[in-house]
Amino acid sequence: MAEETKAAELTIDELARGSGMTARNIRAHQSRGLVPPPVVRGRTGYYGPEHLARIELIQELQAEGFNLEAIKRLLEAGNGSSADFLRFTRAVREPFEDEEPEIVTLADLARGFGDAGDPGLVRKAVKLGLLRPIDDERFEQLSPRLARAGQELSRLGVSAEATMEVASRLRRHADGVANIFTDLFLEQVWKPFDEAGRPAERWQEVVDALERLRPLASESLLAIFQLAMTDAVDKAFGRQLERIQREPRERARRRRR
Repeated sequence: MAEETKAAELTIDELARGSGMTARNIRAHQSRGLVPPPVVRGRTGYYGPEHLARIELIQELQAEGFNLEAIKRLLEAGNGSSADFLRFTRAVREPFEDEEPEIVTLADLARGFGDAGDPGLVRKAVKLGLLRPIDDERFEQLSPRLARAGQELSRLGVSAEATMEVASRLRRHADGVANIFTDLFLEQVWKPFDEAGRPAERWQEVVDALERLRPLASESLLAIFQLAMTDAVDKAFGRQLERIQREPRERARRRRR
């Protein structure tokens, strides 16, 4: 209790200023059971980091479109520290990619991909999650690295339609791989944690496992793709080389006839 009292040093007005939420809303959240009560000393209630973390979590979940009743159910399901649950929530929503999106225009797309300014191809790129519309002319290009690969294919003479078809097929395969790793995490990490009652002391362990999943998934996929690509190239071009080697012999046989 002494540690709790020491940590709780903020009045409700100070908590309101620190969180950007009004004192009235904080009290309303307390009445709903969303925010724990303060530590009372004398006639004043004091709040600490746990209260601030809980309010930040509520604000983030509201920004994601959750209503207060849904947030209450999530908090009850968390069964642990609000700060731990907030870290897990952030880790779940953290993008797996390490790229910074770029803003591009239709003119940029046309220059980079030739006929990629075609509205039908743009709509397909949006549907695949490659572009995110900002307005009628500008888009957020979510993976500049993938866009550069597409531009290289264009320079090799590959049409924008063919490039987009490749991207579509890759996305279908990538969705399958992503589901494999997600199911693995849920079955091997989350399910045992959930069945154990989601103990507070193991939240960080689950967050760490989720964060380690990011590089592991990428590295595993790249490694097995390289093996598969080696086999595919060997098989495909092996047949072509055999055909090329047979051609002189076949021409010689035809001349003898």
